[in-house]
Amino acid sequence: MALSGNSDTFEKYLIEPLKKQNRAAFSCGNESLNKYLKEQASQDAKNHVAAPFVLINKISNTVIGYYTLSSMHILLNELPSEIIGKLPKYPHVPATLLGRLAVDKGYQGKKLGEFLLMDALYKTLITEIATAAMVVDAIDDNAISFYKNFKFIEFPNNPNRLFIQKKTIIKMFE
Repeated sequence: MALSGNSDTFEKYLIEPLKKQNRAAFSCGNESLNKYLKEQASQDAKNHVAAPFVLINKISNTVIGYYTLSSMHILLNELPSEIIGKLPKYPHVPATLLGRLAVDKGYQGKKLGEFLLMDALYKTLITEIATAAMVVDAIDDNAISFYKNFKFIEFPNNPNRLFIQKKTIIKMFE
């Protein structure tokens, strides 16, 4: 799935694993997301509980966005019935959690959230570790809308938790 917009728009950006990049000025408008990047993300990476990836502006060499990935499982009975019928009858299935996704306020509106999401989806696609879906806990109604634009589906009993099946991700990148 190609991002809309000028093809060279994203050439000045780089997504890489979190290391010691300059995160001090990052501000996305949500204090918990800002605080996580500045105070907790390095520890989560060090302890192997989340894999944070940062979006760098190559010109200023600063972090302007990020997301995290980690492993999880979905209880089969939490999924919509039409999907349950198509999956093996295990009590739960493996999934990838997109724990956080944020873009600095100064860069919002430039499709960089899309850019980060597509990178996360692609990483889920190419991993050799089994994952049936990507799951996200949307922080608000705007986030729910954002993810639904990319074919994420609400969990029946939790409208803020959404998922996209791996087979849908595969089709996005064909």
